[in-house]
Amino acid sequence: MSGTARDQTPRRMIAVIILIPVAVAVALWAFAWPAARIAPRDLPVGIAGPAAAADQVAQRFAEREGAFAPHRYPDEAAARRAIEDRVVYGAVVVTPQGPHLLTATAASPMVAQLLTEAVTAQAPAGTRVPVTDVVAAAPADPRGSALGASILPMALAGVGGGAVVTLLGLRGTRAAITLIGASALVGITATALAHSWLGVLTGDWWTEAGAIGLTVLAISAGIAGLAALLGRAGLALGGLTMVLLGNSFAGVTSAPELLPEPAGPLGQWLPPGAGGSLLRSVAFFDGAAAGTPLLTLTLWAALGVAALLVTGRSRRPVTAPAPNRADTEPAPAG
Repeated sequence: MSGTARDQTPRRMIAVIILIPVAVAVALWAFAWPAARIAPRDLPVGIAGPAAAADQVAQRFAEREGAFAPHRYPDEAAARRAIEDRVVYGAVVVTPQGPHLLTATAASPMVAQLLTEAVTAQAPAGTRVPVTDVVAAAPADPRGSALGASILPMALAGVGGGAVVTLLGLRGTRAAITLIGASALVGITATALAHSWLGVLTGDWWTEAGAIGLTVLAISAGIAGLAALLGRAGLALGGLTMVLLGNSFAGVTSAPELLPEPAGPLGQWLPPGAGGSLLRSVAFFDGAAAGTPLLTLTLWAALGVAALLVTGRSRRPVTAPAPNRADTEPAPAG
């Protein structure tokens, strides 16, 4: 071993000793911090019924400052439409017999349970609060566990696709076509498993496949595009962003409004969170509220593909012009 290598060994040892705890701390912050701080934050909830009685219910929600965002509706039918359109997660309907709670376990089983506990606690002692699940989760996945667990595989598929294309040296149009084809096949395969086999998705089959495929494309194209622009550093940055932040801030197992700031809003601007919201919309709500996540995923995919095409074109080898034959022929002897 040379003297220079021997001198660098202690530094490398110290770097590893320091970097491993730092990496663990970052991972714990990304995954454990949002889970440990789950609570309603401006959670949209509907209130329907006569004005005087509805005002009392709204006042009780307002007492928990910053927790709920009440929306008023004239009757139960309007409140149901708001739930089906994903404007609110649930609604309290004030009736002469007492409060009637409308929930949507398809939107978030955790929020449905939270609203049930909150409304029951506000009701007079001994009062039974009837609960109607307006948009129910899939019978095969009543707690939404399978839907929440699907985000990490989609993120890993996207990260893997972007990394493989980069490491294989594919550029430009070839890289874009490869990522689009792979993402489409992932969407079809995942839907065949989640919808046809497990039965945890209940929407239109091909729309679900498109949502999953677009999510994977947004992730893979984003990572490959960053790698094309920044090299290996872009590959590492994209992978860490999608897995550490995108997956843990997605809010699919709970709801974005239950995560601490800025995790909830930030997660919806990253492909895993946007993909989870889009898949939930098309699988259970006939595409309601799908516009924003669809736009987010489309932008990520388009920007990533554009980066691949631009960098691929700029890195094409330039062919030197062939030498002029007249210049290369020897001059005739004088």
